[in-house]
Amino acid sequence: VEKVRDIVGLYMSPPDSAVVLCIDEKSQIQALERAQPILPMDIGRPERRTPDYIRHGTTDLFAALDVATGKVIGKCYQQHRAKDLRAFLREVEKSVPAEIEVHVVIDNLSAHKAPTIKRWLAQNPRFHFHFTPTHASWLNLVERFFGLLTEHALRRGSHTSTVQLRAAITEYLDAHNADPKPFKWTKNADEILESIARFAQRTLVAHREP
Repeated sequence: VEKVRDIVGLYMSPPDSAVVLCIDEKSQIQALERAQPILPMDIGRPERRTPDYIRHGTTDLFAALDVATGKVIGKCYQQHRAKDLRAFLREVEKSVPAEIEVHVVIDNLSAHKAPTIKRWLAQNPRFHFHFTPTHASWLNLVERFFGLLTEHALRRGSHTSTVQLRAAITEYLDAHNADPKPFKWTKNADEILESIARFAQRTLVAHREP
């Protein structure tokens, strides 16, 4: 409950002289080469694609969504280890003016709480982590950006290498940041918690019925 109120509060009433960033990894993005070209939509026919493909490796995208502007800082790495997150945080740190506090919404992946990350946070006290509740990564707005990335740039793509895949991701990031549109959070914490309570009550009743 406290985490829901904390994160939703950041979205709906952000602190002054601070930036709110949503950070996460989109891991194991596959470079898939389609066996046949994708056939476009036609009158009376949906888009069609072959189920056959060749795998050409994977890449991991780290992304930081600025809640106020909609801009995204993104960088691809070979893996998503704690030291990779630390390297990405350094990239983020360079992009935010030194006098600005940074509030980061992030999930509970073990790499996010690793000793190397804790040491980095101690050395950079203007960064404040706000962890989502367990199994509630949907509270992290960057997940919505990942959904758009998948829909617009990855699902229909055909990539013969991870280099080509990373180029497609970078191209999408550049296009997004050329005309960014922030997501608008509309549900307050009370509405979210009430909805969860109703679901929990229905589940409890269902399990009690013979």
